Amino acid sequence: MRRAALLAFGLVLLGLPGLTAAAGAGGSGTVTPVVVIDPGHNAEANLATEPIGPGSSVRKIKDGGGATGVVTKTPEAVLTLAVSKRLKPLLQRAGVRVVMTRTQTRGLSMGNVARARIANRAHAALFLRIHADGSSSSATRGTHTLYPAFHRGWTDDIFAASRRAATIVQRAVVHRLGFPDAGLQERSDITGFNWSNRPAILIELGFLTNPTDDRLLQTAAYRERAALGLCEGTLRFLGLPTTRCGA
Repeated sequence: MRRAALLAFGLVLLGLPGLTAAAGAGGSGTVTPVVVIDPGHNAEANLATEPIGPGSSVRKIKDGGGATGVVTKTPEAVLTLAVSKRLKPLLQRAGVRVVMTRTQTRGLSMGNVARARIANRAHAALFLRIHADGSSSSATRGTHTLYPAFHRGWTDDIFAASRRAATIVQRAVVHRLGFPDAGLQERSDITGFNWSNRPAILIELGFLTNPTDDRLLQTAAYRERAALGLCEGTLRFLGLPTTRCGA
């Protein structure tokens, strides 16, 4: 476990990782959860490599560039940022402090170690990674969520919370989007999971290689649905009322 003992003790007392205490009037304290939103990819792929986990000799490219809409030709990076920008104010109005790994689609992708380190530095209660998938079959569609496999020294301290978050957020987003439920996937090969010290999930909103998913995810209405589902799932994971999302 890589989390410092003092920090771990404090978070246990608070009951949830990634909660920050701020002094209020009269010396009282309020607890504010932190969520790091990670819109997948960027304008340009990054084919440089990085270790798949701390101390590993296995390396993966930083970012292969993401999927592209089979009908709309919209890059995944554009979709994920659009949904993330809709999600951010929903969470903020619910009392969550939000940190985003990027706020524009421009230039070379930073890679996954850097993204995880943003979540680590923010002491995030949830590292929420937003993506859309691609498949060799245009018939494949639906929403699915990835979470880290158990790996001692890498993910043992976040495994249980990440799996719980994946279950909750998957259910909420499927409910709002109405896409087929493609389930959960436990993954040991995701660099951004293996470098994260914070509960982490990666949601694939739909398949951009499927004409139906692609067309719907490029509409304002479905992007709002995705953001609302992500907000409700995140708040439920944090133990906060989902009505704060404003639905």
